[in-house]
Amino acid sequence: MSGGVNGVRGEVRVMLAGEPRRLCLTLGALAEIETALEADGLEAVAERMRRLSARDLLAVLEALLRGGGEDEAAAGLGRSVVDPREAAQGVARAFAACIG
Repeated sequence: MSGGVNGVRGEVRVMLAGEPRRLCLTLGALAEIETALEADGLEAVAERMRRLSARDLLAVLEALLRGGGEDEAAAGLGRSVVDPREAAQGVARAFAACIG
């Protein structure tokens, strides 16, 4: 991962599979998440986030990685050894950073 994180933009740095990665909830990432979770709007996303499957968590994490400029990591995420707790904590931190 090159450079630091931009906290003003809502970026967070997380460790995934032993590597530091940048996550960011951008508008594009949010649109990807809505599509992946088949959720229509923010309230529906919030409701679906309460009961994520492993497949859902992977899709959300991929979108947040792409939002953080980590396209290569997002593309290889399904083949990476990522601890589910790391993934869930990273997703939670990215959403919390966006809220402020």
